[in-house]
Parts: sequence; structure tokens; C-alpha cells
Amino acid sequence: MTRFFHIIALCLGLPAAAADLPRPLEDSDFIAFDPDKARIGQLLFYDKILSGNRNISCGTCHHHDFGGSDGLSLGIGEGGEGLGPKRITEGPDDRIRKRIPRNASALWNLGARDIRVLFHDGRLETSDLYGNGFNSPAEEWLPEGLETILAAQAVFPLTARFEMAGDPEENEVTGAVNDRIDKGWPILAKRVRIIPEYGEMFVSAFDHIERSDQVTIVEIANALAAFIGTEWRNHDSPFDRYLEGQSDALSPEALAGMELFYGNANCASCHSGPLLSDQKFHALALPAFGPGKTRRFDPQPRDVGRMGESDRLEDAYRFRTPMLRNVELTAPYGHNGAYPTLEGIVRHHLNPLGELDAWTTDNARLPKATWLAQTDFIVRADVRESERHRRALDIVPVSLSDGEIGEIVAFLKSLTGVSALTRPMGRPERVPSGLPVD
Repeated sequence: MTRFFHIIALCLGLPAAAADLPRPLEDSDFIAFDPDKARIGQLLFYDKILSGNRNISCGTCHHHDFGGSDGLSLGIGEGGEGLGPKRITEGPDDRIRKRIPRNASALWNLGARDIRVLFHDGRLETSDLYGNGFNSPAEEWLPEGLETILAAQAVFPLTARFEMAGDPEENEVTGAVNDRIDKGWPILAKRVRIIPEYGEMFVSAFDHIERSDQVTIVEIANALAAFIGTEWRNHDSPFDRYLEGQSDALSPEALAGMELFYGNANCASCHSGPLLSDQKFHALALPAFGPGKTRRFDPQPRDVGRMGESDRLEDAYRFRTPMLRNVELTAPYGHNGAYPTLEGIVRHHLNPLGELDAWTTDNARLPKATWLAQTDFIVRADVRESERHRRALDIVPVSLSDGEIGEIVAFLKSLTGVSALTRPMGRPERVPSGLPVD
């Protein structure tokens, strides 16, 4: 889903004091997912049967080897081949039509009970607007019975043409989605439930499922959510131990960085609370590139962020504040992966317009696609768009020394969990469909 982008938001507000340190995360902060459902979700997460052309899985772009992400600025979805930074844009039988417009969001701690908004632009929110529990791109066509917002987000990459669905002329799933978004999900659900191993597992794990032919996209999504919420739950970092009262858990450098983060650098005005995110939207003037998350009437590649969902001008170029645990593992950073290092994204927040002007295209991790090269950075030549982008800025510049920047980076690295690289379930060796596992 998403990956959620990683930034160190130095937003407007007064510096925080040490008393503003968040409380430690506890077991009760997380949804208790059923382990049998999570086991089904683990297999489905890596099973390419959920893609239109049976050639890409959720795990392709949210892989264990890359901390639940893919190591690219903009992902390579349908039509690509390979994994992570080595994923190529053209194979012997196909090639990508478009880069994924945004960075693949990381999955850490998305099973927290307080999560209420997902995707970089917040286009999925908990809401009673449509009577199904969520305000989403599917509106009233999102099925009822999705138990969590994490389950709701799981169904959307499956219907996205350039992510997992493919072109309408290539398979029956995308053809159905072209008619209406909810018409592709039953096709995918049938693919899954007619595999005996999956059918038996659903009957065993879900109390209301007595026969495999009762399995729908709802059960599939709930299983995926159980896996994601279980697998990427992690809060055993040095910082977490410090919050629990272990005063020597942080190195002197990381401790100094924490004091800056919650003090003069003002990072915590946005990265606040136990999840290190206010779940709000902020404009950061990150360098623009790629195809953009365009709307039907956009005349050129661009990404207006939250405004694309809200249609409110004041939301232009604002993106959701990400959570930061294990941020060290999920480079590159920003909603479009503009910065390959933590130092780079920190420096951008300290001096956004200066770093925007100094940014060069070699910072972008974009696998070569010669047929897309002319448009990869074309938005940067649009003078009016660039000026609008620069004016929408929620960051007050902060002057810090190189040493202080290093201390903030050290603190961010202290957010890496001791067990982050040892996940409870991991990547399966095989999946019931028999398709290859990335």
C-alpha cells in the first residue's frame, strides 16, 4: 500500500520542551489481529494472483528486504521485472507505461488503533460519509465489512492500472474496473477462493465462512491487514527504551538530537505523539519530478497533494506527515523519494527553498526508462507551476550547524527497532497459487 514517505517536518509552532516527549507505545495501542488470518495475509501479500496479469504482488513494492518498501524514489509497478533498486522497467514481454507517481510508503506500525488517515494525500479516511466506515476513492462502492482502515487501503493497489491491475485490454480485472472500481474485486476473490489451500484456510480462520465460495474481497483485505498490522509492528528502538525510563538507552549524540528534535529544530510540532505523526498535511516544497498524481483536467505532470482529494486551494502541495520509527530502513525520503539520505531530507527541512534550488536530478532513484526520460523532470521546466509550488510552504527555516544536523540524524537512527530486521513471519518460500515469490 502505502509506501508512507519519510520526512522530518520542521513546521510552524513554538519549540517543544522535554516535557513534550511522547508516552511509550503499549500493546493496547495496537489492534490485536488474529494469527490465522495473518498467516493467510502473509501468503496473499506475496502472491501475484492478486494482480491483473499475475506478475506482481504487494510484496514486490513492499518487500521485507527493503524494510517494507522498495528502495526507489518512484516505484516500478505493472510491466517491470525484478526487485528493489535492481527492478528494471522493461522485460522480454512487457515494459512499464508510467512510473508510480509517489514513493512506496513504509508499513511500520500501521496496525495502531489511532491511525485514521492513509496514503500521502489522505484519500482514505475513517468516516461515516458513505455508510461503509470510510471516505475513499471507491465512495459508496467500497464493500462493507472491512474491519480496519488498514484493510480498506489494501484493496486499492489491486485496482490501480500502473500498480497491480495492468491495462484494460490485458486482463478481465482491469476491464471490469474500467466499468466501475468495485467490479474487479469479485474476479480477484474468485481467483483466490478456488485454490483449495486458500479455501480451507479461510474456512478455518473466519467464523462466518463455512464454504470457500463465500470468500470475498472483504475477507482477503482483512487477512492482508492482519498480516501487515502484525508483521510491521515494531517499537523496541533505543528511543522507545528511553521513553520507558532507560536513561542510558540513547548515545550522547542521539540524546542531543532528541533535544533538538523536541526543541529548537521544532520537528515535533508535526512529528508528535506516540506515533511520531500528527496525521495532518504540510507543504514542504520538496523537489517535483515524475508523472505526478494528476487529475483529469491537469494540463501537465504535477502533484498537488492533499488538494487532489479535498479540492481546497489551501491544501495545495500538502502531504501527510509520516511516522518515523525505522525511518533509517526506508530510504529514499519524501512523498516522491526526492532525497536518498536522512541528512538530505533533514537539510531540506532546515532550508527548504535553498535546498530545492540546489537539488539535482541525480538524487532521484529512477530505474532507466528511455521512453519516459523526456517527461521524468519536465515539471521542473514549468515556471508557473514551480512558483506556485514554492509559495505553498509551511516550514520556517531553522539555522543549525553541521554538527547539530548530525545529531538529529543520530536521533533518527535511534528510532530503528532492535528487532526491526527480524520479523515474526517474514517472506514465504512459496504461495498456494504456485506463482513465483519475489
